[in-house]
Amino acid sequence: MFKENNVQTSVALPGLDCGACGFRTCDAFSSHLNANPGDLKLCIHIENRATKPVDPVECMSCHYTGLGEKIGWKDNLKREFDFVLDSFDNEPGPRETMLPYNPTLVKELGIKKDDIMIGRPMGMSCGCPVTHCGIVTGVDARNGVINWCVTGPLKPRSQGFIDIGYYVAQGYEGLIREYRTEIKLGMRYWFLPRRCMLQWRHSGLVNAVTKLKDGGYKVRIEGLFIG
Repeated sequence: MFKENNVQTSVALPGLDCGACGFRTCDAFSSHLNANPGDLKLCIHIENRATKPVDPVECMSCHYTGLGEKIGWKDNLKREFDFVLDSFDNEPGPRETMLPYNPTLVKELGIKKDDIMIGRPMGMSCGCPVTHCGIVTGVDARNGVINWCVTGPLKPRSQGFIDIGYYVAQGYEGLIREYRTEIKLGMRYWFLPRRCMLQWRHSGLVNAVTKLKDGGYKVRIEGLFIG
Protein backbone atom coordinates (compact mmCIF):
# COMPACT_ATOMS: atom_id res chain seq x y z
CA MET A 1 0.00 0.00 0.00
CA PHE A 2 1.07 3.62 -0.47
CA LYS A 3 -0.21 7.14 0.01
CA GLU A 4 -1.70 9.26 -2.75
CA ASN A 5 -2.45 12.94 -1.99
CA ASN A 6 -1.56 12.14 1.65
CA VAL A 7 -4.26 9.46 1.76
CA GLN A 8 -3.22 5.82 2.07
CA THR A 9 -4.57 3.77 -0.80
CA SER A 10 -5.08 0.03 -0.91
CA VAL A 11 -3.32 -0.91 -4.14
CA ALA A 12 -1.33 -4.06 -3.34
CA LEU A 13 2.00 -4.63 -5.01
CA PRO A 14 2.56 -8.22 -6.15
CA GLY A 15 5.50 -9.10 -3.89
CA LEU A 16 7.47 -10.67 -6.76
CA ASP A 17 10.56 -8.47 -6.30
CA CYS A 18 11.15 -8.95 -10.04
CA GLY A 19 12.97 -5.61 -10.44
CA ALA A 20 11.06 -4.62 -13.59
CA CYS A 21 10.05 -1.33 -11.97
CA GLY A 22 13.70 -0.50 -11.31
CA PHE A 23 13.66 -1.14 -7.57
CA ARG A 24 15.24 -4.11 -5.81
CA THR A 25 12.10 -5.03 -3.84
CA CYS A 26 8.38 -4.29 -3.85
CA ASP A 27 8.84 -2.71 -0.40
CA ALA A 28 11.39 -0.26 -1.80
CA PHE A 29 9.06 0.56 -4.69
CA SER A 30 6.18 1.06 -2.23
CA SER A 31 8.25 3.63 -0.31
CA HIS A 32 9.00 5.42 -3.58
CA LEU A 33 5.30 5.50 -4.43
CA ASN A 34 4.50 7.42 -1.24
CA ALA A 35 6.01 10.51 -2.88
CA ASN A 36 5.52 9.46 -6.52
CA PRO A 37 2.14 7.69 -6.84
CA GLY A 38 2.06 8.24 -10.59
CA ASP A 39 4.91 5.78 -10.98
CA LEU A 40 2.59 2.87 -10.19
CA LYS A 41 2.45 2.37 -13.96
CA LEU A 42 6.03 1.04 -13.74
CA CYS A 43 4.69 -2.16 -12.17
CA ILE A 44 4.03 -4.48 -15.10
CA HIS A 45 2.05 -6.92 -12.93
CA ILE A 46 -0.79 -4.57 -11.90
CA GLU A 47 -3.42 -4.16 -14.59
CA ASN A 48 -6.01 -2.38 -12.42
CA ARG A 49 -4.64 1.09 -11.64
CA ALA A 50 -7.64 2.15 -9.55
CA THR A 51 -7.37 2.74 -5.80
CA LYS A 52 -9.58 -0.19 -4.84
CA PRO A 53 -7.90 -3.33 -3.49
CA VAL A 54 -6.07 -5.51 -5.98
CA ASP A 55 -5.37 -9.16 -5.24
CA PRO A 56 -1.61 -9.65 -4.89
CA VAL A 57 0.15 -12.03 -7.29
CA GLU A 58 1.34 -15.16 -5.49
CA CYS A 59 4.74 -14.22 -4.08
CA MET A 60 7.61 -16.11 -5.72
CA SER A 61 10.67 -14.35 -4.35
CA CYS A 62 9.94 -11.81 -1.63
CA HIS A 63 11.39 -13.91 1.21
CA TYR A 64 14.96 -15.12 1.59
CA THR A 65 13.89 -18.48 2.94
CA GLY A 66 11.32 -21.03 1.90
CA LEU A 67 11.09 -20.28 -1.83
CA GLY A 68 12.35 -23.70 -2.95
CA GLU A 69 9.98 -25.64 -0.72
CA LYS A 70 7.13 -23.26 -1.46
CA ILE A 71 7.24 -23.99 -5.18
CA GLY A 72 8.17 -27.66 -4.78
CA TRP A 73 11.72 -27.14 -6.11
CA LYS A 74 10.28 -26.64 -9.60
CA ASP A 75 10.57 -23.60 -11.84
CA ASN A 76 7.80 -21.80 -13.70
CA LEU A 77 7.83 -24.57 -16.32
CA LYS A 78 7.67 -27.34 -13.66
CA ARG A 79 11.32 -28.37 -14.05
CA GLU A 80 13.29 -29.42 -10.96
CA PHE A 81 16.26 -27.47 -9.61
CA ASP A 82 18.79 -27.92 -6.78
CA PHE A 83 19.22 -24.51 -5.15
CA VAL A 84 18.20 -20.84 -5.19
CA LEU A 85 20.93 -18.34 -6.10
CA ASP A 86 20.66 -15.09 -4.11
CA SER A 87 22.33 -11.73 -4.65
CA PHE A 88 24.89 -10.46 -2.16
CA ASP A 89 23.47 -8.26 0.58
CA ASN A 90 23.51 -4.50 -0.07
CA GLU A 91 24.16 -4.86 -3.80
CA PRO A 92 21.72 -3.49 -6.41
CA GLY A 93 21.28 -6.85 -8.15
CA PRO A 94 22.85 -10.18 -9.11
CA ARG A 95 26.54 -10.20 -10.08
CA GLU A 96 27.17 -11.24 -13.66
CA THR A 97 30.37 -11.46 -15.72
CA MET A 98 29.80 -10.79 -19.42
CA LEU A 99 31.77 -10.89 -22.65
CA PRO A 100 30.23 -8.76 -25.45
CA TYR A 101 29.95 -10.39 -28.87
CA ASN A 102 32.13 -7.49 -30.01
CA PRO A 103 34.65 -7.02 -27.16
CA THR A 104 36.20 -3.98 -28.88
CA LEU A 105 33.05 -2.06 -27.88
CA VAL A 106 34.36 -1.93 -24.30
CA LYS A 107 37.12 0.45 -25.43
CA GLU A 108 35.16 2.12 -28.22
CA LEU A 109 32.28 3.04 -25.89
CA GLY A 110 34.59 3.84 -22.99
CA ILE A 111 32.74 1.51 -20.60
CA LYS A 112 33.69 2.26 -16.98
CA LYS A 113 32.59 1.55 -13.43
CA ASP A 114 29.11 2.90 -12.49
CA ASP A 115 27.96 3.19 -16.11
CA ILE A 116 24.33 2.22 -16.72
CA MET A 117 24.12 -0.39 -19.44
CA ILE A 118 21.71 -2.71 -21.24
CA GLY A 119 22.30 -5.86 -23.34
CA ARG A 120 20.90 -9.29 -24.07
CA PRO A 121 22.60 -12.61 -23.28
CA MET A 122 22.36 -14.64 -26.47
CA GLY A 123 23.31 -18.09 -27.68
CA MET A 124 24.60 -21.12 -25.80
CA SER A 125 25.59 -19.09 -22.73
CA CYS A 126 22.00 -18.36 -21.80
CA GLY A 127 19.75 -17.39 -24.67
CA CYS A 128 17.62 -15.34 -22.31
CA PRO A 129 14.76 -13.57 -24.18
CA VAL A 130 14.80 -10.66 -21.71
CA THR A 131 17.05 -7.65 -22.19
CA HIS A 132 19.20 -7.18 -19.09
CA CYS A 133 19.84 -3.79 -17.50
CA GLY A 134 22.45 -3.04 -14.89
CA ILE A 135 25.26 -1.06 -13.32
CA VAL A 136 28.89 -1.71 -14.25
CA THR A 137 31.05 -2.71 -11.28
CA GLY A 138 34.33 -3.43 -13.07
CA VAL A 139 35.92 -3.54 -16.53
CA ASP A 140 38.80 -5.54 -18.03
CA ALA A 141 39.34 -3.46 -21.17
CA ARG A 142 42.26 -5.62 -22.33
CA ASN A 143 40.07 -8.71 -22.64
CA GLY A 144 36.73 -6.96 -23.19
CA VAL A 145 35.19 -8.48 -20.05
CA ILE A 146 32.63 -6.54 -17.99
CA ASN A 147 31.37 -7.22 -14.47
CA TRP A 148 28.02 -5.71 -13.51
CA CYS A 149 25.05 -6.02 -11.20
CA VAL A 150 21.85 -6.73 -13.13
CA THR A 151 18.92 -4.51 -12.08
CA GLY A 152 15.52 -3.40 -13.34
CA PRO A 153 15.02 -0.85 -16.14
CA LEU A 154 14.20 2.27 -14.09
CA LYS A 155 17.67 3.85 -14.25
CA PRO A 156 18.07 3.23 -18.02
CA ARG A 157 14.62 4.73 -18.59
CA SER A 158 15.26 7.83 -16.49
CA GLN A 159 19.02 8.41 -16.81
CA GLY A 160 19.97 6.97 -20.19
CA PHE A 161 22.17 3.98 -20.92
CA ILE A 162 24.91 2.39 -23.02
CA ASP A 163 23.70 -0.47 -25.21
CA ILE A 164 26.36 -3.17 -25.32
CA GLY A 165 24.21 -5.32 -27.65
CA TYR A 166 24.43 -9.11 -27.59
CA TYR A 167 26.78 -10.72 -25.10
CA VAL A 168 27.82 -14.04 -23.58
CA ALA A 169 27.02 -14.52 -19.90
CA GLN A 170 30.28 -15.97 -18.56
CA GLY A 171 29.48 -16.38 -14.88
CA TYR A 172 27.35 -15.56 -11.85
CA GLU A 173 28.43 -14.90 -8.28
CA GLY A 174 26.11 -15.03 -5.32
CA LEU A 175 24.91 -16.65 -2.12
CA ILE A 176 23.10 -19.95 -1.69
CA ARG A 177 20.79 -19.90 1.32
CA GLU A 178 18.35 -22.58 0.13
CA TYR A 179 19.45 -25.92 -1.28
CA ARG A 180 18.39 -29.55 -1.22
CA THR A 181 21.79 -31.13 -1.89
CA GLU A 182 25.34 -30.45 -0.77
CA ILE A 183 27.12 -27.94 -3.00
CA LYS A 184 30.47 -29.29 -4.23
CA LEU A 185 33.27 -27.74 -6.25
CA GLY A 186 33.38 -28.99 -9.85
CA MET A 187 29.77 -30.20 -9.93
CA ARG A 188 27.10 -28.97 -12.34
CA TYR A 189 23.69 -28.07 -10.88
CA TRP A 190 20.30 -26.82 -11.87
CA PHE A 191 19.52 -23.60 -9.98
CA LEU A 192 16.95 -20.81 -9.85
CA PRO A 193 18.22 -17.21 -9.71
CA ARG A 194 15.86 -15.69 -7.14
CA ARG A 195 15.30 -12.50 -9.12
CA CYS A 196 14.94 -14.10 -12.56
CA MET A 197 11.90 -12.38 -14.12
CA LEU A 198 10.99 -15.58 -15.98
CA GLN A 199 11.49 -17.84 -12.94
CA TRP A 200 13.28 -20.35 -15.20
CA ARG A 201 15.95 -22.72 -13.98
CA HIS A 202 19.56 -22.27 -15.11
CA SER A 203 22.43 -24.74 -15.20
CA GLY A 204 26.03 -24.05 -14.29
CA LEU A 205 29.32 -25.46 -13.04
CA VAL A 206 30.37 -24.41 -9.53
CA ASN A 207 34.05 -23.48 -9.89
CA ALA A 208 34.47 -21.61 -6.59
CA VAL A 209 32.64 -22.32 -3.33
CA THR A 210 33.00 -21.21 0.30
CA LYS A 211 30.91 -22.72 3.09
CA LEU A 212 29.55 -19.95 5.34
CA LYS A 213 29.06 -20.01 9.10
CA ASP A 214 25.28 -19.79 8.72
CA GLY A 215 25.25 -23.00 6.68
CA GLY A 216 24.94 -21.32 3.29
CA TYR A 217 27.47 -20.99 0.49
CA LYS A 218 29.24 -18.25 -1.45
CA VAL A 219 29.71 -19.44 -5.04
CA ARG A 220 30.87 -18.57 -8.52
CA ILE A 221 29.10 -20.41 -11.33
CA GLU A 222 30.28 -20.63 -14.96
CA GLY A 223 29.38 -22.69 -18.04
CA LEU A 224 25.84 -21.28 -17.95
CA PHE A 225 22.75 -22.19 -19.91
CA ILE A 226 18.98 -21.99 -19.41
CA GLY A 227 16.54 -24.89 -19.41
